[in-house]
Amino acid sequence: MIVIAAPSNLGLRPLRPGHEPGTWRAPAALFEAGLLERLQAGAPVVMPRPSWKPGPDPGTRLRNGLAMRDFNLALADHVAAAGARGEFAFVVGGDCSILLGALAGARRRGPLSLVHVDGHSDFRHPGNYDPDSMLGAVAGMDLALATGRGEALMTDWPGVASPLVQDRDVVQIGERDGRRPDFAWADVNDTDFERIDVFTANEIGPQAVLERTRQRLQQRFWIHLDVDVLDEAVMPAVDSPGAPGIAPDDLVTILSGLVADARCVGMTVTVFDPDLDPDGRHARTLVGLLGRLPLR
Repeated sequence: MIVIAAPSNLGLRPLRPGHEPGTWRAPAALFEAGLLERLQAGAPVVMPRPSWKPGPDPGTRLRNGLAMRDFNLALADHVAAAGARGEFAFVVGGDCSILLGALAGARRRGPLSLVHVDGHSDFRHPGNYDPDSMLGAVAGMDLALATGRGEALMTDWPGVASPLVQDRDVVQIGERDGRRPDFAWADVNDTDFERIDVFTANEIGPQAVLERTRQRLQQRFWIHLDVDVLDEAVMPAVDSPGAPGIAPDDLVTILSGLVADARCVGMTVTVFDPDLDPDGRHARTLVGLLGRLPLR
């Protein structure tokens, strides 16, 4: 296993005027809380922090789109190099936009499935919102972009065919807003994704979630974990906390069954914000959870 620190906040919008999201601090905060020791990992690859800005970039309606493209191309190289060495790539973010670079790197070795574990489907795209009226924040668009919906800047990657993942090869676990009448991206329900929302996950239990997921996985796969899939009572240090969530023990069961599969090539961990964790206790909670996974 190789740990890659991807300290990006490029895919997030400010929560208030003058605010800069703090997710770029997550890798350092989790390392300080003992993550590398719990994983028994060697020295990590630490990518340089990219520069975030609040305003638009020329030629794109994606917030920080140009810097995000460059950062994800560099991340793709790191993930591809890990794959060439036969290493499991454990990518610690950062916001959800890093999923795209991770997938782009892993895809260089062939087709890929995606297990998207997130309290939100992250399926905003030009088919369900007006890009001219607002800048797109990729942390809420990563699953749409990974499946080829949105600007070519973040859907087309060198050396791999678009989309990064076919709809039939996606499992989305944990959406908590999909049953609301004002659900922002209801067209996700018209895709061929295997969708297991948080209510179903909690009703059927982690072993059944794991079995449904395994039934869809027919090839190598990547796991994406947005820690806001946990209930806000457990993990409030995220930009979009919510409830209900998947219980920590259940999440460990699901993730453990997946990372133990030899076809699993890597994992992204995203959206933890140390600025919302002044005493470090939520970092320790997350390290404790990740430390229970049978990572190799």
